[in-house]
Amino acid sequence: MTTSLSNADPSARLLDRDTTAVMVVDLQSQLVSAMFESERLLANTDRLLHLAEVLKLPIVVTTQYARGLGPLHPEVLQRIGNLEVFDKTSFGCFGDSNFASHLRTVAPRATTLLLAGVESHICVTQTALGAMAAGYLVHVASDAISSRTCPNWQLGLERMERAGAVISSTEMAIYELLGRAGTPEFKSMLPHLK
Repeated sequence: MTTSLSNADPSARLLDRDTTAVMVVDLQSQLVSAMFESERLLANTDRLLHLAEVLKLPIVVTTQYARGLGPLHPEVLQRIGNLEVFDKTSFGCFGDSNFASHLRTVAPRATTLLLAGVESHICVTQTALGAMAAGYLVHVASDAISSRTCPNWQLGLERMERAGAVISSTEMAIYELLGRAGTPEFKSMLPHLK
């Protein structure tokens, strides 16, 4: 006898490229330099942003008080080009009264947010909780987020998972959104999957 997984469980559903937006939270140079495994963080975020370009997924990028903490990391800036960046002072993106309308403008069909960024236990967790409260499904690419310390990175992941976010990895998300091999999109991503 087989047991079907409940449709109410977000972890039982594959990511859908028609309804997913990639969201990069606060990857500013000053912050990234202090993060645990910052090279991993940047490399996996770059892979997600490349996937978003290939699949034409909406990309939402934020900074935390850029006037004080500085601009996005150059690798992120290079990848996003002239994309509008939403600057905030609230730790969670949804704590800013203008963010929800910004998100609807940038990603009007999105019902799922695929999160990357920093810090896991602060801005990413508060953003995930706010997104779920606003009705979004949240997937967290665990290897594309970080905190200054490994324990705080892990605590953030655990808190988000307990709250209902799906914790996965960059590669899991990429393969779910690609769906199959042999397509032009898969071939474009292949160098980033080796």
